[in-house]
Amino acid sequence: MNKAIITGRVTKEPTITDKVAKFTLAVDRKYKKEGEPTADFLPCIGFGKTKEFIEKWVKKGAKYNIVGHISTGSYTNKDGVKVYTTDIIIDEIEFGESKKEAAPEDNPGFVDVPDDIDAELPFN
Repeated sequence: MNKAIITGRVTKEPTITDKVAKFTLAVDRKYKKEGEPTADFLPCIGFGKTKEFIEKWVKKGAKYNIVGHISTGSYTNKDGVKVYTTDIIIDEIEFGESKKEAAPEDNPGFVDVPDDIDAELPFN
């Protein structure tokens, strides 16, 4: 079975094309050794509806939970050197923190909703 479940923060704004969305997720390592990196930087790729979600909601610095699968590949670069790749192909993506945990500037699409809003909703 090829299944990856990861939680981390987006390192920079996603790259979006007509068919694909790509970004890198910084995932903290469980065990940290002095002098070694404390996080892994995993390239993530989304297609279809996932690409649309990424385009609309994924922002630099925000935390996300991802379920996906690992895809490996290779290509020869312009210098003739074979380059090996490992990517996480996203099957599911969700917000990794609540609106209150995230700084407002990290989530410009969110607005504060008053606690007593239920009294004004027509479908109570």
